[in-house]
Amino acid sequence: MTNTQLYTVIALCVYAIAMALIGCISYGKSKTLDGFLIGGRNIGAWATAFSYGTTYFSAVVFVGYAGQHGWNIGIGAIWIGIGNAVLGCLLSWLLFANRTRKMTKKLNSRTMPDYFEKRYASKGMKVLASVIIFVFLVPYSAAVYKGLGSLFSAVFPGVETWVWMLIIASLTAVYLVAGGYIATSYTDLVQGIIMIVGVVCLVVSVLNHDNVGGINGFIENLRNFESLPGDPNPTTGLQLTDIFGGSSFKFLCFNIMLTSFGTWGLPQMIGKFYAIKDTAAIKRGTVISTVFCLIIGCGAYLIGSTSRLVLGGQLPEGGIDSIIPTVLMEVLGGGTFGIVLLAVIMILLLSASMSTLEAVVLTSASAVAVDLIPAVRKKETKPETQMLLTRILCLVFVACSFIFATRNIPIIVSLMSFSWGLVSGCFIGPYIWGLFSKRITKIGAYAGILSGLLTVGGATLVITLTDSFSAAAAKSPEMGVAAMAVSLIAVPVVSLLTKNKKAEAERVDAIFECYGEE
Repeated sequence: MTNTQLYTVIALCVYAIAMALIGCISYGKSKTLDGFLIGGRNIGAWATAFSYGTTYFSAVVFVGYAGQHGWNIGIGAIWIGIGNAVLGCLLSWLLFANRTRKMTKKLNSRTMPDYFEKRYASKGMKVLASVIIFVFLVPYSAAVYKGLGSLFSAVFPGVETWVWMLIIASLTAVYLVAGGYIATSYTDLVQGIIMIVGVVCLVVSVLNHDNVGGINGFIENLRNFESLPGDPNPTTGLQLTDIFGGSSFKFLCFNIMLTSFGTWGLPQMIGKFYAIKDTAAIKRGTVISTVFCLIIGCGAYLIGSTSRLVLGGQLPEGGIDSIIPTVLMEVLGGGTFGIVLLAVIMILLLSASMSTLEAVVLTSASAVAVDLIPAVRKKETKPETQMLLTRILCLVFVACSFIFATRNIPIIVSLMSFSWGLVSGCFIGPYIWGLFSKRITKIGAYAGILSGLLTVGGATLVITLTDSFSAAAAKSPEMGVAAMAVSLIAVPVVSLLTKNKKAEAERVDAIFECYGEE
């Protein structure tokens, strides 16, 4: 075993023990359904803020997006990190956090499907939302497992990828099933601190690499960059140093919109606002979460933009997804300090992904246990039964994600590529308008969900028939942005044409009284 592997194993063991302890400690506070799903609506500013940020950024951001966009676009890719922090985090907290907390408390709703049912008096909408969450979020978790497994396999080439995926799945299951939302909040706080320390150290290390030349030499060296002969993705120094992305400006804008506004409709993100304890915590959490996202988002894309310099313009053998792992090995592969730091960075990437996984799994499990099954059975289920079923389904979904990730099932990878935009496109309209307007009708909300679904589904079908599925997948950012826009427009337009009856209007008026309460 090399020193790199030894330090990584030690760091992984310490991390695993810490996560398991948090899960065990949180067990006593998660014996009720409210405690398990939303922490009893008593989570503080720091835990909620870090939970929001760590759920936002998984290893996919570092390994996938930052590596790919930094390599192809250059420093302009940093705008994605800025957009995520300002639009996806700051604006989301300012506009929706307090309203979401107050309305979901008034409705006694614990999940996004539960919110839809009680806001719009529709069990059918609850079932539809639950199915969408199950179909399109669970495959996403499978893809994250696979990405993490591949990353650890790069450091431990003698260990099969499935072994790492099994370790990650087991660790996630232990503290999630034991402690529920409370455990995930506290682990997210620890994971967030690890992520900040790791990103700051990595940025400093990358900028000080000989090929980068420090802060002063970075831009100049990037401006003088020339692609190697035969480069499959040739570019110029002018492109890489264009602050607005140069020829990739349109692509950059769509990715900013998708990854930023997309959080406004994702149930695993919105769920953080259900649990925060009061308005004062929201004010503090807004600042904390925005700063966190700025550090992580901008740091990730800055690292990605240095990749061509660090690697001498040579695309790694594994392609785009191997860029960041190769950069890590190049920058941190030598010396005791570098090896220790590499171990910390591996835990950083593990933390980033596990926080996303736990949120997705809890969201998916609760959608089935709390929303779908009781609605289909048409019979009231005891809270204790729902909680037990949610714990069991958390285990089932972790196991399914692991199996899907090891089987290389094409449909899973395909669903994952559309999941972010499709789920947000379905939910963003009825969720946001439901918070702000009393005039939104059940039919209007249905129109928002279905229009988002049909926008992505219809566009995918047309492009696949006229070109290929890979061409459709390449257009997924545009589809996701279009779905969100269509949903936001469809909800109020259809609601104007289908006004609420008097009894429904009175019920909605009573719901909106929550904004006058604390």
